Amino acid sequence: MSRFPLRMLPRSKRLRAALGVLVLLIAAAAVGGYLYERHRTGSIYHPHARFVAEPTPTLPKPVKGEPDRFAWPLYGYTKNHTRFFPAAASVHPPFRQLWVHNTHSLLEFPPVIYGDHIFQLADDAVLSAINRSTGHTFWNTPIGRLSASTPAVSASTVYATVLSSGNPSSPGRVVALNSKTGAIRWSRDLSSPSESSPLLDGNRLFFGSQSGIVYALDARTGSVLWTYHAAGAVKASPSLSGGVLYFGDYSGHVQAISEQTGRRLWASSSEGALLGSGTFYSTAAVMYGRVFLGNTDGRIYAYDASSGKLDWAVQTGAYVYASPAVTNAPGLGPTIYLGSYDGTFYALNARSGSISWRFNAHGRISGSATIVGRTVYFADLGQHRTYGLGISTGRVLFEKDTGAFDPVISDGKDIYLTGYTGLYGLAPR
Repeated sequence: MSRFPLRMLPRSKRLRAALGVLVLLIAAAAVGGYLYERHRTGSIYHPHARFVAEPTPTLPKPVKGEPDRFAWPLYGYTKNHTRFFPAAASVHPPFRQLWVHNTHSLLEFPPVIYGDHIFQLADDAVLSAINRSTGHTFWNTPIGRLSASTPAVSASTVYATVLSSGNPSSPGRVVALNSKTGAIRWSRDLSSPSESSPLLDGNRLFFGSQSGIVYALDARTGSVLWTYHAAGAVKASPSLSGGVLYFGDYSGHVQAISEQTGRRLWASSSEGALLGSGTFYSTAAVMYGRVFLGNTDGRIYAYDASSGKLDWAVQTGAYVYASPAVTNAPGLGPTIYLGSYDGTFYALNARSGSISWRFNAHGRISGSATIVGRTVYFADLGQHRTYGLGISTGRVLFEKDTGAFDPVISDGKDIYLTGYTGLYGLAPR
């Protein structure tokens, strides 16, 4: 104990001493908080984590004797949501415009394709079937008041989720429509809104909701097969690989559950921001034995798909709402591509997380990228501009002064660009 305790000092000196101690405590807390925050939200690398080599996907061979049955059936093209479409080298910028289809409503998510039909769901919850050769409308069907997702389509049926049905007691909805006529086959009300793009696998339909419920429905009837309850809203589309569904939620957890039963196999946290975990809006891409996705804590994450163990996490400095696109890029090897609210578009080594190249778009990047052939396309929300970059170099190959979120799909001949309120058919020159 000090020989001269504070109570024996004059009052003015006691105040100065107390203030000095308070300043030291605040400074120590600030330094501690900074170091803690930096540890939790900085970059993490585990160089010896498991990595599974996989071949680069190729297009399925067409069936002889059948008409054009090309399908881009789901958000992100494939069930594992790698957002990579292996187009021929001829599908390459520059492009000429074939047609434009104006919706007069915001378009946040890209359409899907089956045969000669493109199915686009606008934010006003009107689902449209569009002729992919001419841009003319086959049919329009209102399914609610507000939507923000991509439909899923089979040979005869198109499925869509609703963010606002207009009914306060059951604000969400999932709808199945006849793909040729737009007539509703079945509709199921949900207790909470859904902006999760549905995943179709055989006769099963999977999607999440804002209450954290993940649904598995019979796609033929809409009856519930099972439900899974996450700790936070599930806004992403579930990703499927090897009979396992992967998704993140707004509690900051990534989880893997059985496709057949909904039983949880593992769950991992984001170890996000100081005052709470970051949230997962991003749809996961599953490839190379890993689960890749972005988080609002500014990180891009890679988890082991079999165990949920964190392989690496790379800090961008701002929100990452975008979903990653993944492919084996010539000269770079396995690479993931996505943008951040810091205005930068990144190409990262899928094995290590190291940055291969970056492109400054000078505006917030909210939507997800899609790779068509050897070009990766993304839109800049801040500038309302769409870019196409070489996947190996990051060099600008394409620019168009429209688009804000999730811009491009393809049928292997042309590309279809989702602008701010219009869908554009573009053909290589």
